[in-house]
Amino acid sequence: MDSLPKRDANYVPLSPVTFLPRAAAVYANRTSLVCGGTAFTWRQTHDRCLRLAAALQALAVSRNDVVSVLAPNTPALYEMHFAVPMTGAVINAINTRLDAAGVAAILRHAAPKLLFVDYQYIRVATDALKSIAIDAALPLLVVIDDIDAPTGARVGELEYEDLLARGDPTRHPPRVVEDEWDAVALNYTSGTTSAPKGIVYSHRGAYLSTVGLLLQWGVAHEPVYLWSLPMFHCNGWTFTWGVAARGGVNVCVRTPTADAIYSAIADHGVTHMCAAPVLFNILLESRREPLTRRVEVLTGGAAPPAPLLERVEQLGFHVTHAYGMTEATGPAMVCEWREQWDALPPPKRALLKARQGVSALSLADADVKDLNTMRSVPRDGATLGEIVLRGSSVMKGYYKNPEATASAFRSGWFLTGDVGVVHPDGYVEIKDRSKDVIISGGENISSVEVEAALYGHPAVLEAAVVAMPHPHWGETPCAFVALKKQSDSGAAEVSEEELVSFCRSKMAHFMVPRKVVFVDDLPKNATGKVQKLALRERARGLEPRDSDKKRAEPAQPATSRL
Repeated sequence: MDSLPKRDANYVPLSPVTFLPRAAAVYANRTSLVCGGTAFTWRQTHDRCLRLAAALQALAVSRNDVVSVLAPNTPALYEMHFAVPMTGAVINAINTRLDAAGVAAILRHAAPKLLFVDYQYIRVATDALKSIAIDAALPLLVVIDDIDAPTGARVGELEYEDLLARGDPTRHPPRVVEDEWDAVALNYTSGTTSAPKGIVYSHRGAYLSTVGLLLQWGVAHEPVYLWSLPMFHCNGWTFTWGVAARGGVNVCVRTPTADAIYSAIADHGVTHMCAAPVLFNILLESRREPLTRRVEVLTGGAAPPAPLLERVEQLGFHVTHAYGMTEATGPAMVCEWREQWDALPPPKRALLKARQGVSALSLADADVKDLNTMRSVPRDGATLGEIVLRGSSVMKGYYKNPEATASAFRSGWFLTGDVGVVHPDGYVEIKDRSKDVIISGGENISSVEVEAALYGHPAVLEAAVVAMPHPHWGETPCAFVALKKQSDSGAAEVSEEELVSFCRSKMAHFMVPRKVVFVDDLPKNATGKVQKLALRERARGLEPRDSDKKRAEPAQPATSRL
């Protein structure tokens, strides 16, 4: 057996880039991308990527160079997911919701050789570059103009379409990936609990994540995929490459408003889309009629409350829940649906769908462990532990940060920082971020469970629960709540006492919020995640309601301690 060597014919490094030439050969005349009035076929997209890769190589872009791009979901950003790795370089898609200071921090750390900037973000980019000009080498700047209606906006001499036209693939053919461990992408965390870190993906990890997610979500050939999820978010959860693998259509929208989403569904027959739970509220607030044709939705980014999932599905969106993080190349678990669950009533189905599920196919294993012993927790749906991952789709490490890389791995596992339980059927359910668990009177309280109960109230639009100091219990839950709007009459009317009473009917009394703060909107970071750190700071200055200051309820433990 050992005498049979690897050969070029039987061993090819895995890379998601290989999906594009296959799409050009197999789906040549199928539409690859639609953006406003612009449309391309897979043959055209392949040709454009080859030209861009050649142009980049002519500018001396080569292996391990970082090429950054600040742009919404446009043809240019999609093409760069193939063209940049074709040179051996590493694509860094920057969050378009960041301000100049946030962009500057990434540029200083990533040190890209080129920076591509959409015309609408020129001001943010130039302000960011000015702030780092003193102590950092500046990248070459390339402006991406509107492909439908060019504005003529320029900074410097280079423009995307002009650069692409200059590329000559015969002089600069695409570089063949020789090592699947080479870096393909550099993404930055959203910084929900700490400063953003640069996360490096390998070609192998990106390839396996792409194939695995297509299988687990059941994506058939020729999907029509709506880019409601930003491509900068974990490279669009790998669907930048995955749509090419299935010969589908990429429907790009610059901003995922309710109007843009519903128009795209009607005009292009959208079959699939991804979305963070925050987008569900946008769809629900638009008050549209249910869809006439079901649209598959993959959601993740934060645990969606079961009542929210139930309301979204009533609109005609069939939701699959995934769990992941930037360090895991996007989704690391998928709540695979079981046929026998179809017979359950809608509220029960929604509760099951809200679970994070089972490990992604690209992982060797996923588990929930007691970090003190590194033993797996019992499958009782109650004992808390930290979710840990192991497999090829886990990041290579944190860029230029060996200390953080070393601390993220232990005993052959990647530590996610998420606290969860394992149900008897093997499905994992997140209970909280480890930093968000509320310890009241020695008992652990899952903020996620309290939030889920609040979402069950018909007047609640958004809810976030954090720890608040308590003179007797140490800390207790404090809820920040945004109420639904009632047409032109303003927000719905509900009192703090009503919400507290509602929660008391849904959970053990020690878990009930001791304070409810009504807000217009919850503070969110650049990727739409609730900024619980800011809410915790605000809660430190609050006091529980007078009736709760001296109350000494006996503990009613619902979960085991960490």
